[in-house]
Amino acid sequence: MNYQELAKLIIDNVGGEGNVKSLTHCATRLRFNLMDDQKTNEKVLKSTPGVMGVVNKGGQYQVIIGSDVGNVYKEIISQTSISNDGDKGKEEDNRSVFAKVIDTITGIFTPILPAITAAGMLKAVLSVLVVFNVLTTESQSYQIINFMADAAFYFLPILLAASSAQKFKANMYLAMMVGGILLHPNFIAMVTAAKETGEAIKLIGLPISAVSYSSSVIPIILSVWFMSYIEPIADKISPKAIKFFSKPLITIFIVGTVSLVVLGPIGYLISDAISNGITVLESVSPWIVPLLVGTFSPLLVATGTHYGLVPIGINNRMTTGYDTVIYPGMLASNVSQGAAAIGVGIKTKDSTIKQLAFSSGLTGLFGITEPALYGINLRFKTPLYAAMIGGAVGGLFMGIFRVRNFSGGSPGLLTLPSYIGDNTLSFFYFACIGAAISIVVTFIATLILYKDPVVEETSESNESEKNPPSKLNISGATIVSPLQGKLNSLKQVDDGMFSEEILGQGVAIEPSEGTVISPVNGTVSALFDSKHAIGITSDDGIELLIHVGIDTVQLNGEGYEYSVQKGQRIQIGDKLIQFDLEGIKAKGYKTITPVVITNSAEVGDILTANDGPINLGEEIIKVMK
Repeated sequence: MNYQELAKLIIDNVGGEGNVKSLTHCATRLRFNLMDDQKTNEKVLKSTPGVMGVVNKGGQYQVIIGSDVGNVYKEIISQTSISNDGDKGKEEDNRSVFAKVIDTITGIFTPILPAITAAGMLKAVLSVLVVFNVLTTESQSYQIINFMADAAFYFLPILLAASSAQKFKANMYLAMMVGGILLHPNFIAMVTAAKETGEAIKLIGLPISAVSYSSSVIPIILSVWFMSYIEPIADKISPKAIKFFSKPLITIFIVGTVSLVVLGPIGYLISDAISNGITVLESVSPWIVPLLVGTFSPLLVATGTHYGLVPIGINNRMTTGYDTVIYPGMLASNVSQGAAAIGVGIKTKDSTIKQLAFSSGLTGLFGITEPALYGINLRFKTPLYAAMIGGAVGGLFMGIFRVRNFSGGSPGLLTLPSYIGDNTLSFFYFACIGAAISIVVTFIATLILYKDPVVEETSESNESEKNPPSKLNISGATIVSPLQGKLNSLKQVDDGMFSEEILGQGVAIEPSEGTVISPVNGTVSALFDSKHAIGITSDDGIELLIHVGIDTVQLNGEGYEYSVQKGQRIQIGDKLIQFDLEGIKAKGYKTITPVVITNSAEVGDILTANDGPINLGEEIIKVMK
């Protein structure tokens, strides 16, 4: 591969150097932050040798290279004046405000989703137990499990304070303190008394609205955003000798006051307006929004803008106890995408497409749609149209019957229990029926619309015959586990580049300890600035990529330390990476670690061990002729 030519071609087709605000890379992708993504030539990029794919998502324009990404990145940096600090100035930054908003929403809500999902599923379990007369609502067991579930909802402002602080670059603990101010029992008591007596609440003469902020979403986000501007000012005006206590004092007093007097009430009014708007829409035409969400969610996912819907669904559940518009529509859309891919798998005669379609289709049914969307539906277009048709019909059905979602989660078959609530199973039944309608309609539409791209496939087949892949003819080579933990299939990885084996075959390990050792005798071939991944070439010629966590490139090396250098000779058992397992999890990142043979096509047949507990040094992969 000629890295110089590839780097020049990529820069030219992302709109030129002047269109790039910043550039970073992870273990497989160049991640561009562009001025205007309309200036790119995506068609040329996707057809360029050395480029495995292009994804425009979440405010980033990602060019997928594979294990050679570090070399391409270095060549781009050497050919241009592009940096990775994104300091082009505010005027230019304003050109991508929408992308920034979506990226901010994603960063705030994604880390707290496990807590919200757990709480909702506990509520679903309680509803089932009540429906089948196992518990009564008066029993202590019910009440204890109920307040366990309510904890995540009640203290939602504190959870959001922590994730908002990370996104807005503010002090997390001060932000959580602001959340605590809004939820303090004394303040709640004052609000209750004010509502009963009609007397105003005042702070040094400033009126405070008698509003309760438990389970609220918008007030704390506005408050932490405001704090991100006040904290630097407090730092600047505080004398150095007393900055340790004067900076937090000034920050909390100003932010706490403004939050109670101004931002909290504004956020409450916004939340209330959204809730009332949804209620009015439901009373007029309850089917409209689920229909639209079910239809157009694939397009929103493709652009990363579907994250803008997540806060609306959460806000609905926090204000009314359930969501009837966003999550039901997304359920219809997600299962439709899975059904479309499976339909392609059944109809296609191409074995490669068939394998990809079935595997990505199953993950789509379970709520992870990116593999099906990028690997099949967008690629062949007609499955996308079929998925939109099925999503529309399913969304319409669930809108008409006002299906209620009580806990969120990734919309799919696995989260159907999140439609159990209000001590009834009726919404669960209707959600199941709506999902089934979406699947059946999409499947039939796919079988009617999809046709194999005969010309392109024939061309590729001829090309393959002319240039058959070379083989290293390795036989009997083994790869041992670089981690202690649980062995999984790559399909368990929430990233289509790994789960669809685009980068190569291998396994995934959910680590229980934060140490990565060498799984082979060989040489360190690639290191990364973010320290979250490592490339190794074994003495047999096997090229390995060990990628610790998903999207952990965003940590910029925090929590990771290399124990080796590039080009260093290594033996099985040598320490490669030390990482802070619990710290990475606490920041909301998944730590599942793909171990991939990136030159799989050259090495022969690859056999992997069965899923289950795995110890350091145990065999996980065997290469045969």
